[in-house]
Amino acid sequence: MELGVIGLGRMGQIVVDRLLDAGHEVVAYDVSPEATAAAAELGATPADSVAELCDRLAEPKRIWLMVPAGDPVDETLAELEPHLTDEDVVVDGGNSHFEASVRRAQSTDAAYLDCGTSGGPAGAELGFSLMVGGPAWAYEELVPAFDAVATGTEGHNRMGESGSGHYVKMVHNGVEYALMQAYGEGFELLQEGRYDLDLEAVARTWNNGAVIRSWLLELCEEAFREEGSDLGDVADHVAGGSTGTWTVQESLEQEVPLPLIYTALSERFGSRADARFSRRLANRLRYGFGRHEVARRDG
Repeated sequence: MELGVIGLGRMGQIVVDRLLDAGHEVVAYDVSPEATAAAAELGATPADSVAELCDRLAEPKRIWLMVPAGDPVDETLAELEPHLTDEDVVVDGGNSHFEASVRRAQSTDAAYLDCGTSGGPAGAELGFSLMVGGPAWAYEELVPAFDAVATGTEGHNRMGESGSGHYVKMVHNGVEYALMQAYGEGFELLQEGRYDLDLEAVARTWNNGAVIRSWLLELCEEAFREEGSDLGDVADHVAGGSTGTWTVQESLEQEVPLPLIYTALSERFGSRADARFSRRLANRLRYGFGRHEVARRDG
């Protein structure tokens, strides 16, 4: 399959690399010439603009967007629009709000697939989990590409109509907030409690057969191994919050109580004022799964 990939940041480069490794052909473009050149080094055909990318693609076009959510998606779609027909397919692999995805699906000539993407930069080797919404025929057309970018055939699925992919990813992120909060609170009690504990050893022991073992717990083990049981100079500042906010807003509209996710979101916002060990661990965990920058304390 031949695909165009627009947006070549960390995640976009992984999409390009995994598509190429699976034998697909890729035409790549980014507003950064350096990022486009990096994709070319992987084996992609570089394009200098959205228009050139479209010119290089055979009909019908299959285009994967990995640009930041919000205005950049709409701006890219506006550039694509003169080159699209109803036989083309556009995948939005970013963290767009599901209502924005519904709007874009209705206003775009091409079939629009909203694709929630989980796995972070660690997915470079293992592949991503892909939650896809949109027309069934368009999803089926892109299955070979989804197989390549995901962990395999079990790593992706069509969730339903337009918006459902990003809706499922939104809720996924809310669950992620609550899990990080639970691990943070548990380790905070161990750190502040009555025994002098090696938290790396605790996490390693839990990861081998315990009910609460998980990838996030493996990242806790990594954090304590690299930073120490007291987390060294890792700051009490947990960035992010938009997808968790969307999840809580949706829970209010649907009258579904989400006390754990709401509390985790509140703690994340509170990290910008107070100091807690649990939030310092959450700060470090975001580096583990997404290679987000670790905020550090001064001195």
